Amino acid sequence: MINEQFQVGGTDIFIHKYLGPVAPTDGESTPTTPNTSANPIPELGIQDVLFMENRDRNYEPDVYTIRGIYTMADLDFNLSQFGLFLQNDTVLMHFHLRNCVDTLGRKIMPGDVLELPHLKDEYALDNNYVALKRFYVVQDVSRPANGFSQTWYPHLVRAKCVPLIDSQEFSQIFAQDSGNGDGTTLKDLLSTYNQNIQINDQIITQAALDAPVSGYTTNQFFVVPQSTGTGLVSYAAASDVTDDASMDTMDASMILNTPDGQTYAAYASGNGSGIPKNGVPFGSGIQFPQNPSTGQYYLRVDYLPNVLYRFDGKKWIMTEQNVRMTMNQFGAQDVSTGTFYGSQIRQTQKTSFINNTTTATINGQVVVERQALNSVLLPKADN
Repeated sequence: MINEQFQVGGTDIFIHKYLGPVAPTDGESTPTTPNTSANPIPELGIQDVLFMENRDRNYEPDVYTIRGIYTMADLDFNLSQFGLFLQNDTVLMHFHLRNCVDTLGRKIMPGDVLELPHLKDEYALDNNYVALKRFYVVQDVSRPANGFSQTWYPHLVRAKCVPLIDSQEFSQIFAQDSGNGDGTTLKDLLSTYNQNIQINDQIITQAALDAPVSGYTTNQFFVVPQSTGTGLVSYAAASDVTDDASMDTMDASMILNTPDGQTYAAYASGNGSGIPKNGVPFGSGIQFPQNPSTGQYYLRVDYLPNVLYRFDGKKWIMTEQNVRMTMNQFGAQDVSTGTFYGSQIRQTQKTSFINNTTTATINGQVVVERQALNSVLLPKADN
């Protein structure tokens, strides 16, 4: 009689039966309990016993139909608290216990995915030709108080369901064909993953335009040279000359000599670009040039980060280091080819050590330079 009430007053619910976690592959580092014949009930298996979760779930390809009853409610926004909270996104759905066992071979359990065909949206605002489906996942199962008969025996089960989200656990559900006829999947229609990726890419693009490299850009400012003790006139002495005629006869070297020090002392505030001030030409290489002139700049590229030196007439003095780098791992993008060359720009001691993929040849044997300590310190035969 109770089952007949569900057949008359209930609605069809499509059940995607949960079959248990996916068996892990050999060599996985995370402790797992694979689905083997030793586990007679794979639904009760735990994939990761360290975090006590089943990240990879397996679902029955066939869909079961069960009659269910729940109370319809409007989705109202609660504006009385900070932020927006959905009060009615949780659905409490009732099923007949014996009907579940006869249909599924067991009762409803957490992990089962429910598809509600009567909540399909046939009038989507995009160009899809199929109705958008509504999925819920079972979080908890209990025996409701109104499911006990006069004989004190339970006849109903109540499933606490929440809307299905695009996550690793339900990748098999979202990989199903959408029915649109163009090869798209449910992930393409129901998931916001692609939209989130597009928004994130646009944010990164705008950030790269606003701040292509770290620190501050001060190369566009003109720096007045302040040189003393090398035969060059300092700017302080030149500023004392107030007569216009005297200023017209001043040597241009008073102003155009190369600056001999950092004007902006903050870290990566334009001094960390490895470029001389005022657009002074400079050379680069792995060794200093012969017979340099006073005030000449030279960038040593054999240092990491690169170091800019200035010759003061007697010796080479370090001016600054090229410590500015791109703000992301992608770096700048070549518009003509569309490729990112940030890996060549973002070069520091840390990134070159962590991302070291080079090899070295030792005694005729090619060895990867980056190795874990547990593999390097293993005993090896000396023959």
